[in-house]
Amino acid sequence: MEDIMRVLWVTLIIIVTDQLTKLLIKGSELFGIKGMPLGESVPVLGQWFRLTFTENPGMAFGIEVDSKLFLTLFALVATVLILVYLLRMKHGHWGYRLSLAAILGGAIGNLIDRTFYGVWYGYGTLFHGNVVDFIHFDIWRGIVPDWVPLIGGQWTALLPVWNVADMAIVVGVVAILLFQGRFHRYEVARQLAEKSPNADPEPDTIAGKDAVPDIEPIGKTQELPKPNAG
Repeated sequence: MEDIMRVLWVTLIIIVTDQLTKLLIKGSELFGIKGMPLGESVPVLGQWFRLTFTENPGMAFGIEVDSKLFLTLFALVATVLILVYLLRMKHGHWGYRLSLAAILGGAIGNLIDRTFYGVWYGYGTLFHGNVVDFIHFDIWRGIVPDWVPLIGGQWTALLPVWNVADMAIVVGVVAILLFQGRFHRYEVARQLAEKSPNADPEPDTIAGKDAVPDIEPIGKTQELPKPNAG
């Protein structure tokens, strides 16, 4: 349980950082924070990295859906499933649990926006809030070639405007994809160790291969049992 609580601290840090940054961008009369006007864009590092205040009524990265209520409830169910799975993986590789904790923190951060922001800021009801986005890497904008499926011929940006929660989700997913082989080998070795507590896990065992049987040295003889005299 201690290991789970350690990675959940990562989840908590992501949630707090995400909500604090959104509060500074959107502002709050309750806390006396002015924030930025919706649509304002402020250069941070030239024109390629900017703080651009937008609100996303749909999914991550500006993907829109028809029913906002359905989207929020779906995100709620998905978040609960991630939490349950993380708790079940309490003996898993620390890197895998850390990646899940990052994804969980990002999911909860955006879920707070969708669930409560409409009520807190007075523009909607419960479960009908918009996600606050502001991190804008303006690397390239232009018309996508016609041969590209779905978005061919459209004027678009290379990267969408996103937030800390989105970044946490992306980092967690990419880490799982890059290191899934290592995570899987660790899990195989752990399960083998549980079945044979006295076994010493060798590299071949961790890789999921069969253990090499012991071979008697050449030239070593074994004494055969003597027959009974009777």
